[in-house]
Amino acid sequence: MMATYDARPTPEELLERYDLRSKPEASGRGKLRVILGAAPGVGKTYHMLIEGRRLSADGDDVVVGYVETHGRTETEAQLGTLEIVPRKKLDYQGKLLEEMDADAIIARSPDIVLIDELAHTNVPGSRNEKRWMDVEEIREAGIDVISTLNIQHIESLNGTVGTITGVAVRETVPDWVLAEATEVQLVDLSVSALLERLKDGKVYEPQRAEQALRGLFREGNLTALRELALRQTAATVDDKLEDYMRDNEIEAVWGAAERILVLLDPNVPGEHAVRRAWRLAAGHRAELLALAIVEPGDQGARERLNSSIRLAEDLGAVVQIVETGDGVAAIAKLARDVNASTIVIAYRPERGWRRKFEAPFIDRLFEALDGVDLHLVECPHL
Repeated sequence: MMATYDARPTPEELLERYDLRSKPEASGRGKLRVILGAAPGVGKTYHMLIEGRRLSADGDDVVVGYVETHGRTETEAQLGTLEIVPRKKLDYQGKLLEEMDADAIIARSPDIVLIDELAHTNVPGSRNEKRWMDVEEIREAGIDVISTLNIQHIESLNGTVGTITGVAVRETVPDWVLAEATEVQLVDLSVSALLERLKDGKVYEPQRAEQALRGLFREGNLTALRELALRQTAATVDDKLEDYMRDNEIEAVWGAAERILVLLDPNVPGEHAVRRAWRLAAGHRAELLALAIVEPGDQGARERLNSSIRLAEDLGAVVQIVETGDGVAAIAKLARDVNASTIVIAYRPERGWRRKFEAPFIDRLFEALDGVDLHLVECPHL
């Protein structure tokens, strides 16, 4: 049976798909920890094995479900005395091929299993098409999983990676699998250090290394992939932080990733502030958002905002327009919703709904936005 996944399955769908009703009820769904890297050779498997040995030394029952060392001696050395669950052999077109044995792992029932290459495609004829599907079964049995993944194998980044590198990536993992991970740990290595490892034969054998240098391992490609990995990790950390804040009813804005919010006023030309906000966002590698405040009954407000909104959208900002008599409340709500780190405000002292930035407005804004930087941009007189 080949399983296909187009969206995150419900618990009921998982029960039906894997016939888990016939299995003993697990004490709880196993956790997933993903060790993420920008490219092969940065040290994901090495770090996974080190972590497995550390957890084993601390008293956890740890086994290796699948590891691919690619003949790297320093990685093989990290296996130590860890127990390895034997792989199963499958006949494919007259050849015996090895795959991870999920059933054997579940039967062994360790506390934690180490599983390399989460995006791997299984041998045709396997119960599941992809290794991450096997991992879902293992987690349903209450076993924690530590796995490895390269940034180019995340489904939502597939098109971006292909455009940047010119390399087609056929093996992907759905984003919801990564979103469910309890922890995403980035193993980072500079581009120059990775290229040095490749040239020293520590990533691939010489012939394959030469091919890699002409493909994925071009310096520009590695730089872009590293940037994607850093951004993905920062976004994941920020998502986990937002979950924690919601669970603990924390209302203060507290961002792990930068988000720049620029405020637009129909009574003040905002293009200068939008450009300043874009430069801040580019410098911080941050998201750019814009909020336009329109007072009720101001019929011409939207027309006066057109130029600023068009510029903001051209620069990649997501724009929201809010009609309200309480600008502070609207600003505070959106800032909390998007977890903004900096707010850029266009102003001219004698005009606009802030009117000379009177103390009550500033005081209310600071009270409502604990932990947010305010960046005031005086706009030129037209």
